[in-house]
Amino acid sequence: MATVYDFTVKDRKGNEVNLAEYQGKVLLIVNTATGCGFTPHYEPLEAMYKELKDQGFEILDFPCNQFANQAPGDEEQIHQFCTLKFGTEFPQFKKIDVNGDNADPLFVFLATEKPFEGFGKGIKSKALEKFAKMNNKTYGDKTYIGWNFTKFLIDREGKVIARFEPTVEMDEVKEAVKSAL
Repeated sequence: MATVYDFTVKDRKGNEVNLAEYQGKVLLIVNTATGCGFTPHYEPLEAMYKELKDQGFEILDFPCNQFANQAPGDEEQIHQFCTLKFGTEFPQFKKIDVNGDNADPLFVFLATEKPFEGFGKGIKSKALEKFAKMNNKTYGDKTYIGWNFTKFLIDREGKVIARFEPTVEMDEVKEAVKSAL
């Protein structure tokens, strides 16, 4: 059975990183953007990282520009924005595609393990659903991720145990992370 440890990704400088390096840790893998309405998620993500990293927790940040061009900079510009504005210290990787023919294999795997089930209820969810549907129609059956800041929780054995859409409250994400630890 495949796990996230079977994948190799590129760090923000283009060096290959085998995710087996994170074996035994609880991971939160996130596709991010610097100009999104959900960009403020960086703040609670960093707070969670600081609080829980010593317990074997890592956040893996993968910038993506496929959602209304909300991550337009290069890797260095994105990294500077995140560190200066939000003080992020968790690992940031090379900008990737998460949908379409060029979707990163890691995100195809994550989304296959925990498929999209909707953005939930409420006004924010309904508005995002409409906008995402228009944005993602070009990817057809290769739409794996609905929007920026989709989060996948990985247990210590490398299995995908939960998926959180950007509309899920960060307190709920944090509780799930704590339970996995």
